[in-house]
Amino acid sequence: MSSYEPLTTESAVALVKNLGLVEESETILCNEIGDGNLNYVFHIKGIEKSLIVKQALPYAKVVGESWPLTLERADIENRALRLQGVFAPDYTPKVYYSDRDLAITIMEDLSHLEIARTGLINGKDYPLIARHTGEFIARTLYGTSDFAMGPQEKKNLQKTFSNPELCNITEGLVFTDPFFDAETNNFEEALRPDVEKLWNDSALKLQAAQLKRLFLTSGDALLHGDLHTGSIFASETETKVIDPEFAFYGPFGFDIAHFTANLLMNALSREENRREPLFDHIVTVWNVFNREFTRLWNENNTEAFAETEGYLDWLLADIFEQATGFMGLEMIRRTIGLAHVKDLDGMMDDEKRLTAKRRSLFIGARLVKERATYKTAEQLVAAVKEVLA
Repeated sequence: MSSYEPLTTESAVALVKNLGLVEESETILCNEIGDGNLNYVFHIKGIEKSLIVKQALPYAKVVGESWPLTLERADIENRALRLQGVFAPDYTPKVYYSDRDLAITIMEDLSHLEIARTGLINGKDYPLIARHTGEFIARTLYGTSDFAMGPQEKKNLQKTFSNPELCNITEGLVFTDPFFDAETNNFEEALRPDVEKLWNDSALKLQAAQLKRLFLTSGDALLHGDLHTGSIFASETETKVIDPEFAFYGPFGFDIAHFTANLLMNALSREENRREPLFDHIVTVWNVFNREFTRLWNENNTEAFAETEGYLDWLLADIFEQATGFMGLEMIRRTIGLAHVKDLDGMMDDEKRLTAKRRSLFIGARLVKERATYKTAEQLVAAVKEVLA
């Protein structure tokens, strides 16, 4: 029989005291701070130490108990955090304790930082976020790939990160539902002509189907799986990547695509004279990723063809093409699918909000259909600027 039961503020405090993570006699403040769709999150603050206690729920909060979810995702998240901490310790929160039966992970408190999406919406630019995130993605992907581990070791690890239930959410909400008249879709009626045009675009749907197949069948490396700006804590000098409960072995281009798509949607929500820092971030994260991936390739590679001329260049170009397509899909689904972004939804001026969303759909569709035409992030950003001109 499972020992699972949902935590309360009182039981969360009792847990950390019983584990000796804070002193039994210490006065503790505890607040439930989770605003996500899948979990409880408690902020526990003592005199000497503060902690985050995260517990997976057996259903999706965004829908309710009618959408049950496995608690195994908490174990996947805990193991992903620990593994990411090996390859990118500067950008991963420390894990102090986990309990598989209770679906709990206790980790370091990052409340001195801010959720990057919130800061970006409020006009902050986080000058180091692109460099840090590019290094995080390159190090975690390369370190868990065939090139670093060898095929046998990687396949053994890959088996332990099977995450079918959360992958099914991505397969539906990102790759399928936005392209059909699905019940999960959610958009303003004023966007219906744009949405129906998208639904009737057979060339777009063909490309989306091809990208979905890549997502379903590719197992390049251990992905974060949901790396948007709401999964990053940041300041002017520090960056931490959180919430890898969607982690699984998938295509190299997926994580960086979601990060850059969310940067671009934030740019669409800004006045024209405030977009350039976001465009710079998109270029920077790609340049850093390429540089760091190349460094790791040259330092530690188990692949017999590693020194074959042109192989690395081909691989990086392929990753960029993948990511450009995934980036477009993320923009489309965050505009008309079930889960939106506050960057666009929070725009108070109706006309500006609808214009930004139409641009998000148009740019997203263009990136999906024309992904093979872009060779660099600079070219991609230039194409976006042409649309916005």
